[in-house]
Amino acid sequence: MSSVIEQKKLIVDEIAGKLKNSVSCVVVDYRGLNVAEVTELRKQLREAGVEFKVYKNSMVRRAAEANELAGLNESLTGPNAIAFSPEDVVAPAKIINDFAKKNDALEIKAGVIEGNVATAEEIKALAELPSREGLLSMLLSVLQAPIRNLALATKAVAEQKEEQGA
Repeated sequence: MSSVIEQKKLIVDEIAGKLKNSVSCVVVDYRGLNVAEVTELRKQLREAGVEFKVYKNSMVRRAAEANELAGLNESLTGPNAIAFSPEDVVAPAKIINDFAKKNDALEIKAGVIEGNVATAEEIKALAELPSREGLLSMLLSVLQAPIRNLALATKAVAEQKEEQGA
């Protein structure tokens, strides 16, 4: 009997470690997805470096409480899967949100973003943000605008001087 309890403790410790080491996690209800759809979702998540696992809710609750994420317990009802991302905050939310738009059966329930419990609406809002590269290109374009305007003004002044000189 004690070996079963020890195994459960190891699983709870594993989940707690993943919750602690992940920059973002997304809890989803996957009821209604067939095997091919779940396989496709797992493939997309794996390519982005995101781990997608199914755990018993009671074990996830214990791990969440160990990480002071008790607010996550409200959404742990029914069959759930969790996407853990150790590096990219936006990747699991974006991939799962895009997949949920195509497959109505997939439902985002909640998540954890950098150690804080997030609602489904907050996860969806995070998913709508542009990627890191997109944000960097927007920033670069904002930084280049004044220089571009100065160059255009200088060119216009030079052309005007040429016309007056001719």
